[in-house]
This record gives sequence, C-alpha cells and structure tokens, in this order.
Amino acid sequence: MTTPTPRTPHLRYVYAVCRPFEGVLPEGAHGIGGEPPRLVRHGDLVAVVGAVPAEEFDEGPLRARLEDLDWLAATARAHDAVIAALTTVTCPLPLRLATVCRDDSGVRRLLEDGRERFVRALERLDGRVEWGVKVYTEPEAVREPEQPVREPAAAPASGGGRDYLRRRLRERRGREAGQERADALCRRLHTELSGYAEAGTLHPPQDARLSGAAGVNVLNAAYLVDRERSEEFVELVGRVSGDGVRVELTGPWAPYSFAGIAEGGA
Repeated sequence: MTTPTPRTPHLRYVYAVCRPFEGVLPEGAHGIGGEPPRLVRHGDLVAVVGAVPAEEFDEGPLRARLEDLDWLAATARAHDAVIAALTTVTCPLPLRLATVCRDDSGVRRLLEDGRERFVRALERLDGRVEWGVKVYTEPEAVREPEQPVREPAAAPASGGGRDYLRRRLRERRGREAGQERADALCRRLHTELSGYAEAGTLHPPQDARLSGAAGVNVLNAAYLVDRERSEEFVELVGRVSGDGVRVELTGPWAPYSFAGIAEGGA
C-alpha cells in the first residue's frame, strides 16, 4: 500500500482589506505562486487572501526569505499585481508586504482587532488614488553654461594657478546655484500639489545606484488625489518646468503611501 505524500501546510497571505463589493475579482488576477486570491468576509469588512506555503512564510523561514532580494522582489510584484486588480473593482487598503495569518480564523481575528483602524482608513481612501511625482536634476545643468568643466591634464603651472582656482570657484558656485534652483522648484511644486491633493507625503530621495535613473533625485513625493480630479492633477504636473530638472509622474496607484496600517499576522 502506497503511503500518500503529506501535503505541505499552507498559511493565509493577506493582500488587502476592503469593503464588501458586488461581483468577483477580475479574471486572471493571480498572486504569490500563481494562486488566485479569494475573499474572507467578517462583518462589514473583506480580506483578500491567498494560500502560501508555511515552509516559506512561517515566522522562521520568512525572516530568512526577507533577506533574499530576488525572492522579495518576486513577492512584491505578485502582491502589487493583486492590489492593481482590486483597484478595478473597489478601493482596497493595501496591507504591508508579508502579512500572514495561520488560517481563515486568524484572518477574521485580524479584521476584528483592526476594525476601527481599517474602517477609518477606508473612509479616508474611498474614491481616491495615489500619484507619484519625482524631480531629478540633470548633472550638466548645475554647471555654468559658458564655463564647461575641463580637468587639466597635469597640475597647473604656477602662473596659471589663480586662473585655475577662479574657474573651480565658478564651477562650484554654478553647481550650488543649480541646486538652489532645483530646491526652490521642488518646494513650490510640493506646495502646489499638496494644496490640490487630499494629502501629500515626502519619501526619502532614491539612490541613483539602486533606481538606475539618470540625474539626482531631489523630490520623491506621493499625493492622494480624488479619482475624478486626477486628470486635472496630471495637467498641473505637466505644466511644471525648470532649467535643468526632469519631472516624472507615475500612477495612478492604490494608495500605499496613505494606508497608515502595519498589521501583524494572527
């Protein structure tokens, strides 16, 4: 008699919380491991969950997996794919990456324990989306146009030392002036966009070595915008201009930056 192979125990990965909605999740919405998400309802809240293997997502293995950047990136992509699918049918409250519960009962406890916070956040986010705005300075733009940088092939002769120092001083002042212009534009832009949006938040600038983007990131902001006013918001960003800066707009996204929730598993 063949002994059946025991099934790998599965946990519940919670992608988001939302209000009950009509219809079903979009066809083709797949999460971690290609697993289609499903809904777990508790009272007036719904959790969007998927089954994940305990050998990866239990507390001990998960701690180690979070150090694996490839695994983390793949998990984040699957997480985001589910959230993106949800935004086509409802306003989801995204939970932090790797929010895991033992079973459906644990998911319901999560909803029960966090109910007030979840409801408050959903009321704030209903009908709104997130737009991201980044501003980059172009490296060449912070130099004085009429004084391009020329590194000497060798140390300057004594007679040309003063000219060399003056040129270096002009270059430094040009860079400082360019940075000041970029900073002023960022302050003005953030003030204008925050006044138009429901809320705005500043994130740390991105390191070009990690993002691969050209230039120096001097503004990395997110704005919570009423979905019906998004077109006007996009036009407002499009009117921004400044010497030596590049403005990048992304979205609309689910409002990750404004969820304000960091729940643990149950």
